[in-house]
Amino acid sequence: MSDKKRSLPVVAENSEISITFKLELPDGTLVEETQENEPFRFQIGDGSFISTLESLLVGLEQGTTAKLTLSPERAFGVSDPDNFQTMNRADFPADMELQPGHVIGFNTPTGEEVPGTIHELEGDEVVVNFNHPLADATVIFTAKVEEIFA
Repeated sequence: MSDKKRSLPVVAENSEISITFKLELPDGTLVEETQENEPFRFQIGDGSFISTLESLLVGLEQGTTAKLTLSPERAFGVSDPDNFQTMNRADFPADMELQPGHVIGFNTPTGEEVPGTIHELEGDEVVVNFNHPLADATVIFTAKVEEIFA
């Protein structure tokens, strides 16, 4: 048997893979994780997984578990003050309860949904933060490459 046949598959920039993962904050707050025995299957670069995290999987062998602590710059970025927008209360459904910290999905002109976090309420003005909800956060990403399909 040659060395090539004995080596494990490695995640490439266009691999289809399945992973189990957990994303948490340093204080142990769980952000997201796969369910036990239900790995997440996707193709690197297809947009279905977080691009900053999937790039960290490239080069890992099948069966490898990686646990990485990522600074805000390497994870979801730092807040951009230009991503705070002031909107009128009338722009929201009348029955929607608006409170600081609530995350709401907003539709873009192209039909994509982006999250916005209510930052501040003052009279009829609502300040919405369109930075990623995890901007400025250090995160711990733990992932196991369960299978590499291509």
